[in-house]
Amino acid sequence: MRMRQLPVLMAGLTLSMSAFAAPSDQWTLPVNTKKLDNGLTVIVSEDRSSPTVGVSVVYHVGMRLEPRNRTGFAHLFEHLMFQGTPNAPKGVFDTTITAGGGWNNGSTRPDFTNYIETAPASSLEPILWLEADRMKTLDFNPTTLKNQQDVVKEEIRVNVKNQPYGGFMWIDISQHAFQKWENNHDGYGSFEDLENASLDDVRAFHRDYYGPNNAVLAIAGDITPQQGFALAQKYFGGIAARPVPKGTDFSEPLNTAEKRLEQSDALAQVPAIAAAWKVPERGSRDQAPIAVLAELLGGGDASLFYQGLVKGREIALNVDTMFGLTSPWEYNGPTLMTVFALYKPDSSADAVLKAMDEEIAKIAKDGVDDATLKRVKTRMLADWNNKLESFVNRADTMAKLQVLWGDANVVNKIPGWIEGVTSSDIQRAVKTYLVPANRTVIDRKPAAMIEAAKTASAATNTK
Repeated sequence: MRMRQLPVLMAGLTLSMSAFAAPSDQWTLPVNTKKLDNGLTVIVSEDRSSPTVGVSVVYHVGMRLEPRNRTGFAHLFEHLMFQGTPNAPKGVFDTTITAGGGWNNGSTRPDFTNYIETAPASSLEPILWLEADRMKTLDFNPTTLKNQQDVVKEEIRVNVKNQPYGGFMWIDISQHAFQKWENNHDGYGSFEDLENASLDDVRAFHRDYYGPNNAVLAIAGDITPQQGFALAQKYFGGIAARPVPKGTDFSEPLNTAEKRLEQSDALAQVPAIAAAWKVPERGSRDQAPIAVLAELLGGGDASLFYQGLVKGREIALNVDTMFGLTSPWEYNGPTLMTVFALYKPDSSADAVLKAMDEEIAKIAKDGVDDATLKRVKTRMLADWNNKLESFVNRADTMAKLQVLWGDANVVNKIPGWIEGVTSSDIQRAVKTYLVPANRTVIDRKPAAMIEAAKTASAATNTK
């Protein structure tokens, strides 16, 4: 997707994660942090292995904090950030970066919006100037707003309305699993809400959430901390801090009764199921066990669900796990661990759930053997380190962790948290969270399949 500063109780987080020992051979990334007088937090991670840099600017605002009756507004605003300013009209941002050999993008998530660039180190100053320029103000005009409203609506058509399954495994499942509007509304947005967004809405959103004191700037690559901090001061230091609205309480307890529903899909060829459980809050001692558990259950062809449902029982066609639109480390409010699977038309959602429950029950009873747990951790650590090889991913990860955890150095703690997860930790997490009462299930069937079942039922009843 071109898709409030909450207090961070670091003392509690330190205590809750202290049991996770760091592996002795861990790759430790340099993390240098400085806060400017206007509240902008700057992170520099020096790496001279390539004459390039990755840049990320992350704002602490996302779908959870957008205005009521403006679903999709945070996403719409992300698009507007690329539409120019009084100093850099529309098109200047993209052309300046690409002309210098770079690349850029942005995305919107429940708890943050991030803007990223990667380029040769020689292009860093123009990038920082452009980012600072659009932090100051945008070119607020009705033509641009109307254009981007249409762009976002077309994105919804392409990615949701005209796609099989239509994102039901993260949009629809959240609407039913969560109680509070902040957590359960469609962050992509309704057409009506998007059309009702006004220029005053846009100006207020930028004023309230796009100030330096609600942002983190991270730079990774061919630059020293001293150089990075000096450039941040040069380009961002003169931007005044702005008041950030106090957020609402969007916390929710675990669910206490299973929710089940069936949906019809006119574009799907085979049925699919999404089963989602609320997971522990960020910083909980169960966060790392849940992350490892998700990999154990649905991480690739060696996972328990793939081997049990696809290969063994042969009732599913694929199995995957997800944490909404984020990773198991990048959320700051109620979040779901969701299992998504396509299943064979001659099977059923009940059969798939029964098979999942059988695999989960084995873990609850017997735990995880050492060899399997080591394999799962090794895969997770390899994926983590491979991602961070990229300077832009490194900068973006550090910036997001600083926004959500208040500590960019969490990037170096996560491998230790993964390594520290034990079989008993996973058993505890399974028994606490992966229980039917905490589960929401959507059975998404092809419309033709539902119609055929109705016809067959009607024929039977008339006999």
